[in-house]
Amino acid sequence: MAQINTRSVKASDSDLKERVVAIKRVAKVVKGGRRFSFSAIVVVGDGNGVVGYGLGKANEVTDAITKGIEDAKKNLIKVPVLKATVPHEILGKYSGGFVLLKPAAAGTGVIAGGAMRAVLESAGVKDVLAKSKGSSNPHNVVKATFDALLKMRAPHTVAQQRGVSLAKVFNG
Repeated sequence: MAQINTRSVKASDSDLKERVVAIKRVAKVVKGGRRFSFSAIVVVGDGNGVVGYGLGKANEVTDAITKGIEDAKKNLIKVPVLKATVPHEILGKYSGGFVLLKPAAAGTGVIAGGAMRAVLESAGVKDVLAKSKGSSNPHNVVKATFDALLKMRAPHTVAQQRGVSLAKVFNG
């Protein structure tokens, strides 16, 4: 089932911070030998629930990062952050990458590995327990994390959809 991104956000350049997740040197074999270029995965976020990722490819590292940032600003989403953590437990999947995100108590910090940590910190999540399963490829992990974040639902949204009070959502 393909999920439609209904939480896309327009880029406001001033408050977005960039984080480079991974840079890879790739080679193309030509008649004269190998021609090297670079691919960079970049995550941008305002630390307040808005985050995006992008992929940039170029012959120079700086150009690849710049292209990645531009691509990331086109793919921004709004993430529900409740008391500096995620609202509920969720499993995200992309290709061979699986990620599990769990809410954590205040002061826990971001317990997550590499690519996932960059996405969660850029989104403004301060306390979360996360586990990456399956593929450790940064592309798959970042996209699986975004899948999980897109599936997140804020408590007030759930209450509105069910037609019940916010207290009833928390108490069952």
